[in-house]
Amino acid sequence: MFSKACEYGIKATLFIAQESNHGNRASLKDIADAIDSPESFTAKILQKLVQQDIILSKKGPHGGFFTDPDHNKKLSEIVKAIDGDNIYQGCALGFGECSEDHPCPLHSEFLGIRNEFKGMLENTTVQDLVEKIELGQSFLKSELGNFQ
Repeated sequence: MFSKACEYGIKATLFIAQESNHGNRASLKDIADAIDSPESFTAKILQKLVQQDIILSKKGPHGGFFTDPDHNKKLSEIVKAIDGDNIYQGCALGFGECSEDHPCPLHSEFLGIRNEFKGMLENTTVQDLVEKIELGQSFLKSELGNFQ
C-alpha cells in the first residue's frame, strides 16, 4: 500500500518520536539500524520529513533528529510528505483511467476501502502509535527485536 520510502518514513518518525519522548535525539545511524533501512536511503527520507516539518534536526555534537514536545503529527502528513496524495487516487488495478463513468471491476469496492484508509491516516497521530509501542501493544521490528 505504501511505497518503501513511506514505510521507512513512518517507522523513522515513530522511532524519533519515541526517542524524543525520552529526552533523546536520534542519529542517522541509530534510526537506520532501528528501522532496518540503508543509511543513505534513510538520510533522503529524513531530509523530506525535515523539509515538511514532520521532524526536526540539529547539527553538531549534541545534534540529531527529534520531534517537537507538542508533536501531534498525523500519519497522513508523513504519507503526503513522502508519497504525495497518490495513495488516495488511482485505480486499484493500476489502470490509467478509472472513474465512475469508466470503472474497473474493483472501483466501487475500492472506493470505500480507500476512504476508510484515508480517514485512519488523518485520525491517527504519531503519538497514538508511539504509545502503543511503549505499552508493548505493537512493535516496529520483527521478532528479532524492537527499539523499546
